[in-house]
Amino acid sequence: MQIESEKKLAAGLSITSNAIIIALKIFAGIISGSISIISEAIHSLSDFLASVLTFFAVIKSSEPADNEHPFGHGRYEDMSGFIEGGLIIFASLYIIYQAVKKLFFGYEIEIESNIGIIVMGFAVVANFLVSSYLFNVAKRSNSVSLFADGEHLRTDIYSSLGVLAGLVLIKITGIQLLDPIIAIGVAIFIFKAGFSISKTTLNNLLDGSLPPKELDEIKNIITGFKSKGITGYKSLKARSVGPEKDIEFILLFPSQMTICECHKICDDIEESICKKFGKCSVSIHAEPECTKENCSKNCKKV
Repeated sequence: MQIESEKKLAAGLSITSNAIIIALKIFAGIISGSISIISEAIHSLSDFLASVLTFFAVIKSSEPADNEHPFGHGRYEDMSGFIEGGLIIFASLYIIYQAVKKLFFGYEIEIESNIGIIVMGFAVVANFLVSSYLFNVAKRSNSVSLFADGEHLRTDIYSSLGVLAGLVLIKITGIQLLDPIIAIGVAIFIFKAGFSISKTTLNNLLDGSLPPKELDEIKNIITGFKSKGITGYKSLKARSVGPEKDIEFILLFPSQMTICECHKICDDIEESICKKFGKCSVSIHAEPECTKENCSKNCKKV
């Protein structure tokens, strides 16, 4: 229960920090006349909406299984992450649209960069602290939505740094055209992050397999028990369901091994997998290994 409370605290902190940063960026954008700061405000607004989604997804996914959702509510986190990715992509396209307009029609406003430099610097520090906390809680809880929210804020750090550097250059050189160019660069970076999040969460929603690296780690755990008595395995399937991993496979045992011995090994393998990956639902089906020599003796013919 402690980790669930931490997840809710992390999601709530993200909402609060985003709300403050949005207000500051909008204020700085209006005062300075900078399209790159306004673009950052739009980016942060998408962060805020994503944080709200994450907060409710975390609350919903922590609910126990019920009659309507016998496999739990983990998909709420995958859905939240997918929507977050879409919001990031939308924000990036809007920023590009506004920046291109500025490039074609030019600037009529002289940019006042001082207020923007102060606000962007504050945003970088605040988002670094909050995103670090989100990643820490996401790693310990295996929360997809908190991880997506952390990625969201991390893109904000890099984009804010880009805008900050641009404002410093504008202040030094006086070249106003740098503002929309920087905004486009920020938008491309944001788009890539949104696409990556959407791709990962869509894979989870469509019951896509775990990454090859994680499948290999599961295989290594299983084969490590060959010295305990198993003779092999087959039909390994694994997927992510929100913060949980759903893993199933068939274990092959010598036909003379007792049910109790097989069950003990299955429990040990399940414990090892959960220790490695955190919260998991592991389903193991035990079968005797049939060969030509022993099948007629030990397997009942149908």
